[in-house]
Amino acid sequence: MTGLLHLVRHGQTTANVARGLDTRPPGAPLTPEGVEQARRFGADRPDAAPAALLSSVARRAQQTAGHIADAWGVRPSVIDGVHEVQAGDLEGFSDEASIEVFQDVVRRWYSGEPTAAMPGGESAEGLLARYLPAVDAIRAEHLPHGDVYLVSHGAAIRLVGFHLSGVDGAYAHKHHLPNTGEIVLRPVDAGWELVSWADAPSHLDPMG
Repeated sequence: MTGLLHLVRHGQTTANVARGLDTRPPGAPLTPEGVEQARRFGADRPDAAPAALLSSVARRAQQTAGHIADAWGVRPSVIDGVHEVQAGDLEGFSDEASIEVFQDVVRRWYSGEPTAAMPGGESAEGLLARYLPAVDAIRAEHLPHGDVYLVSHGAAIRLVGFHLSGVDGAYAHKHHLPNTGEIVLRPVDAGWELVSWADAPSHLDPMG
C-alpha cells in the first residue's frame, strides 16, 4: 500500500488576524478559532489512521498537529526544512507596501522566476532546496505504510504543490489555501500526481 501525502496549512494565528508577515520560527500562536479549526480537521477525519503526522518547527504548525493528534490518538513529530518561506526584511510588517512586495515575489515564482527572492529572504529555489529533501524522506520512510499528514505553511505548500504536480502557475498563484486547507499528492513512478488542491478535485484544476 502506498499512501497519499497531505500538505496541510496550520490553523488561524494571531498574525493572520493582524495580516502580519510572520515567517520566522517559532512565530505566532493559534487563535481560539485556529484551535477550533485544527480540532475540526481531526474530527472530520475520524478514520484517518495516518502512517505519520508531522509538522514544521513553527509554533502554529506544532499546535495544529497537536490538536489533530488528540482527535486521532497518535503522536505527532516535528521535522526540519518545511517551515514557511522566509520573508527576510519584510518580517513582522503588516503594511500594504510590504505585503505587496511579498506577493509580487510570489507571483514571479509562478511566472517562471524561481531565483526571485524576498528582500533579505528566500527565493523559490532556496525554499525548494530545503523542503524537497524532507518530502523525499517522507516518501521513502512513511508513504509505503499509508497516508502522511504534514502540517506546514500556505506559501510553502502552494509552491511545493506547484513544483511537484505541474499544476498551472496562474492557478497555483490564484488559489490560496485557507487555514487547515490541504493539497493532496499521490506518488506515481518517480514523480507526483495532484489529487486535490484546497478540496477541489484534480480534474477541476486547469493544468496549463
